[in-house]
Amino acid sequence: MSETSPQELVAEVERRLDRVQAIDDEEGIAVARALLELYGAGLERIVEAVAARDHDGDLARALGDDELVSHLLMLHGLHPMPVGERVAAALNDVRPYLDSHGGDVELLAIDDSTVRLRLHGSCSGCPSSAVTLKLAIEDAIHRAAPEIEDVIAVDEEAPPLLQIELAPGMASSASAEA
Repeated sequence: MSETSPQELVAEVERRLDRVQAIDDEEGIAVARALLELYGAGLERIVEAVAARDHDGDLARALGDDELVSHLLMLHGLHPMPVGERVAAALNDVRPYLDSHGGDVELLAIDDSTVRLRLHGSCSGCPSSAVTLKLAIEDAIHRAAPEIEDVIAVDEEAPPLLQIELAPGMASSASAEA
């Protein structure tokens, strides 16, 4: 078996497909689609057989945790874990790192291919929070859920502004001084 990483394998397939499309090779594209359908149908049968026998879900989790298998299952819409669970697990994996820097992250929403997060603690509003997001949080999310295209972080909600009112009688003296 190859020692090539899943990312390298995916990148190589994408490069080759781009080349086939660039030369407008309709037969090559048709062969690629037929292979994709064949492998997808085979994977679907495997997933159905696993689901029928995997009563505790351990095998499905193991398959979902394998980066290459996970990517193949996602490609065919067969991943055993919903995207929300994968994103939540990725955030749990990165929490110790954030905690070591006095921060945390909260999952606000997942809309289509966008994840919205709120940064807490020292991550909120600090100049390095963008770097923390890029290097730690985005990396973890994209590894767990490659179908996520955008990760948007908002800072902790600022405390509401305090409204100051002048005491009765002060308003007229304040306007007289102005």
